[in-house]
Amino acid sequence: MKLTIYSPEKTIFDGEVSLVEVPGTKGRFEILKDHDAIITTLQPGVIRYISDGQETRQPVTSGYVEVHKNQISACVQI
Repeated sequence: MKLTIYSPEKTIFDGEVSLVEVPGTKGRFEILKDHDAIITTLQPGVIRYISDGQETRQPVTSGYVEVHKNQISACVQI
């Protein structure tokens, strides 16, 4: 899957991942390969993702995430 995390100021991450976990406004949820298409808003929390076997945590204060055909885009405020 390809994940892009960006803010109004810069691109925070752009690369391949095996798992993404986001703080959705209705609760945290994981995004794995072949996840259904979705667009949802984010609440304050942490986006956690695994890339090349390494876990990274990105704090966010708000934003949204869109998933479509293994492409994940997160527009966030940090």
